[in-house]
Amino acid sequence: NSPFDATDSTHSPMFHQIEGLAVDKDITFGDLKGILTIFVHRMFGEDRKVRFRPGYFPFVEPGAEVDVSCLLCGGKGCKSCGYVGWLEIMGAGVVHPKVLEMVGYDPEEYSGFAFGMGAERIAMLKYGINDIRLFFENDLRFLKQF
Repeated sequence: NSPFDATDSTHSPMFHQIEGLAVDKDITFGDLKGILTIFVHRMFGEDRKVRFRPGYFPFVEPGAEVDVSCLLCGGKGCKSCGYVGWLEIMGAGVVHPKVLEMVGYDPEEYSGFAFGMGAERIAMLKYGINDIRLFFENDLRFLKQF
């Protein structure tokens, strides 16, 4: 068994990915941070704090893991957040220049950012669901809530 196949209340090898990509002239990591901070505030509330930690993803450089202050304890630390006050919600970064080259963009002229998140993880946090496996059990009583 691979660690990527781990299944527990917060991890599943099955998930639906939501991705975003922006490419244009003069796009920076600051633009990415701004867009994702707005997303977090609109999705989870203006009082949520957002944290960007270094992370590795092969198509972006630099890459970041994006965390939100725990919705249950407000960042103080509880069982849900592993007593650290933060919950990881997505990966993101600035599009690697080689990726831009491979699709015909001049990386000296264009830049971009990308992000990806699991729909089930976002729904868990938004609606206070404590087990990701509920999304895949096909129980209509659960699914009809959404």
